[in-house]
Amino acid sequence: MTSTPSSRFRIQFALGALACAGLMGYAMYSEIYLHLDPCNLCIFQRIAVIAMGIVFLLGAVVGPKSSGGRKAWSLFALLMALAGIAVAGRHLWIQSLPADQIPSCGAPLKDMLEMMSVGKVVVKVFGGSGECAAIPWRFLGLAMPGWVLISLVVLAAWALHAGFRRAK
Repeated sequence: MTSTPSSRFRIQFALGALACAGLMGYAMYSEIYLHLDPCNLCIFQRIAVIAMGIVFLLGAVVGPKSSGGRKAWSLFALLMALAGIAVAGRHLWIQSLPADQIPSCGAPLKDMLEMMSVGKVVVKVFGGSGECAAIPWRFLGLAMPGWVLISLVVLAAWALHAGFRRAK
C-alpha cells in the first residue's frame, strides 16, 4: 500500500498536534504537581503552543490534496511557531539579565487584562517582569523557556518538512 502526499501530510500534522498536546500536558503537570506557577511570558508561550497545536490538528483533519494547500498549512504552523520562538527568546533574554537590570514584578495577566486593552497588555508583558527572570526549574541545564524554544524550532521544521516534502 502506497501512501499519498496528502495522507503523509495528515499523519505528520497529527503527530505535530500530539507533540503540542504533550508539551501542554507537561506544562499543566509542572503547574499542578510541581507547583511552578507560570509567569506572563510562560502563558504567552503556552498560547503559541496551543495555537500551533490547533493548526496542526486542523491541517490533519483537512488534509489538503494540493501541494499549495499543504504548503499554506505548513507556513501557518510556522507562523505560530515563530510567535512562540520570539516569546521564548525574550524570556531567555530576561532570565540572562544581571539582577540589577531585571524589571520589577508586574501584575498577574488576568488583572492586567481587566485594567488595560489587549494591545497594552501585550506590550507590557513583552517588557518582562521580575517573576519572568526567576528560574525555578532546569533540565539538563536549560530552563523551561529554553526547552520551549527548542521544541518550537523542531516543530517548525517538522511542519515545513510535512508541507514542502517532495512526492516520490
